[in-house]
Amino acid sequence: MKSNTLRFSTTDRPEFILELRKRVGAHFKENKISKYANANMKWKTVFMIFLYFTPLAMLLSGLITSVWPMMAMWILMGFGMSGIGLSIMHDANHGSYSKNKNVNNILGFLVNFLGAYHINWKIQHNVLHHSFTNVEGMDEDIANPVMRFSPGQDRKWIFRFQAYYAPMFYGIMTLYWFLSKDIEQIIRYNKKDLLKTQGISFRKGLTQVIFHKSWYLVLTLILPMLILPIVWWQVLLGFLMMHFISGIVLALIFQPAHVIQETNFFDPVETGSMENNWAVHQLLTTSNFANGSRLFSWLIGGLNFQIEHHLFPNICHIHYKSISSIVKKTALDYGIPYYEHKTFFGAVRSHFSLLNQLGTGAYDKKLAAS
Repeated sequence: MKSNTLRFSTTDRPEFILELRKRVGAHFKENKISKYANANMKWKTVFMIFLYFTPLAMLLSGLITSVWPMMAMWILMGFGMSGIGLSIMHDANHGSYSKNKNVNNILGFLVNFLGAYHINWKIQHNVLHHSFTNVEGMDEDIANPVMRFSPGQDRKWIFRFQAYYAPMFYGIMTLYWFLSKDIEQIIRYNKKDLLKTQGISFRKGLTQVIFHKSWYLVLTLILPMLILPIVWWQVLLGFLMMHFISGIVLALIFQPAHVIQETNFFDPVETGSMENNWAVHQLLTTSNFANGSRLFSWLIGGLNFQIEHHLFPNICHIHYKSISSIVKKTALDYGIPYYEHKTFFGAVRSHFSLLNQLGTGAYDKKLAAS
């Protein structure tokens, strides 16, 4: 099924999203605030950028002369990668950081400093994931050859252990992104005519992927190997540790928002249509967690308010907490579920429980019995 052939219902409570947009719009108008980044968001931007680039500058300065200080720099860069990914480039590539497109483009480009390619990210996340959340064959966030994230995927015998080996694969997620995923995606997106949605040709996209990967490799691995007075494999170990930290953090923030026991999965291959309105679909496939923790929310880019993000990706995440009560009340007013876990660990537990059920077949039996 091509990414533009699936249609959502226009008759399933279309008034819900109209009323919700009206109420949220009134919130910003009455409080005289912009939906884009505020001073708090700009301070966070500076913090996260420094968290990544300061350790990198220390490594490249030659001031690091022993292994453990070097490892500490790689650890900080791992969290800096996560912070930039969750808090800055995510909003920028949604166009919600600033009303100035140039600002969004500059900050969105930061994903290339994390080893990824910004155009592919926009296609996978903005076009496919946000449009077709938890839809089998269309949402690439639930497509994984070594894990089963939805009941629509075939169950292999190895998947019975996926709840145990998942952390290992989560840890190499950004490394795989850097080494192989972007090449695979640029080829696949060209075949599906998805590169056109970003106004880019296959030749230009492939050239940019190779170019950006090359300078990233030189900047973050080859130069440290040449500059630091330690053996090459210790530098490589630090580089891999940075990616492992970032991969784990990113996976454990995004996966408990969609791949949990409470959310729904869809496989509309035969009909090519959905019975739900797009906005209703987002609430059925998305969940919040730990909404009471301001610090946690600040650190992870407000993505514990994943429902608000999916309904309003054009609003900077710094405002999600303030509009969450409006979203929840409106959803309940229209009889639509508003999934949420009080704690982050509760959401993670639900995710790994689902992984276990999908791997062993218990989830399939539960579906058959319902």
